[in-house]
Amino acid sequence: MSSARRDWGPQRVVCLTEETTEWLYLLGQSHRIVGVSGYTVRPPQARHEKPRVSAFLSAKIDKILALEPDAVFGFSDLQADIASQLVRAGVQVTVFNQRSVEQIFAMLAQVAAMVGCAEAGLAWITQRQQALAQMQAASRGMPRPKVFFEEWDDPLISAIQWVSQLLEIAGADDCFGELAARSLGRDRIVADPCEVVRRAPDMVFGSWCGKKFRPERVAARPGWAATPAVQHGELHEIKSALILQPGPAALTEGVEQLRQHIQRWQMLYG
Repeated sequence: MSSARRDWGPQRVVCLTEETTEWLYLLGQSHRIVGVSGYTVRPPQARHEKPRVSAFLSAKIDKILALEPDAVFGFSDLQADIASQLVRAGVQVTVFNQRSVEQIFAMLAQVAAMVGCAEAGLAWITQRQQALAQMQAASRGMPRPKVFFEEWDDPLISAIQWVSQLLEIAGADDCFGELAARSLGRDRIVADPCEVVRRAPDMVFGSWCGKKFRPERVAARPGWAATPAVQHGELHEIKSALILQPGPAALTEGVEQLRQHIQRWQMLYG
């Protein structure tokens, strides 16, 4: 996506998480970015072109201040301490807290407007909303697998709201949908792994942020051999950069990967 460069709005932006970095690149506004998160992998060139100034829960405050940013974009209450240090140093900080698909779209619209790309941002958002609506419509009337989405393995943490919603759009039902609206991971802990067995998921998606999903470990858990997911080998990894970053990736490649696996299940077992 391209958009004409504007002279107003923030010119020196630090992105403390990946989703705003990816969005600014999509909008053709990468020239505004002066610092990114060390966890940034999308787009790949950002990791090489831009200084890495933060992790998720910590940041190099001195390095950020040396970049003289006129805007810093963060995500969630977990970055509140970073934000407060920067605010006290006189930096303008915007911390988004999107937890649902609707809130992701709202965040994208706000960032686009802030950098003078409201029209281009709205065009992308409208196209994506239409694509997701078409995906959801195509799944109506099809058999719906029950899915356990595993955000972490020890302790077990189930899907956050936007992931649960994307599962629904892709044609599946979240086994722990009642937990999805709880924004904090600790509130989505499945304390008893046997409860997953009792809910008999047809598929398990793993996205262990920061480490590789190990389906063999999932299959070896006590009692889990009885689940349809293990019996049919329906244990799949969705990379965290594609699904656990509440930005463009989740709405594009993340949900598309979910849909591909679900469609295959529908053909085989539906």
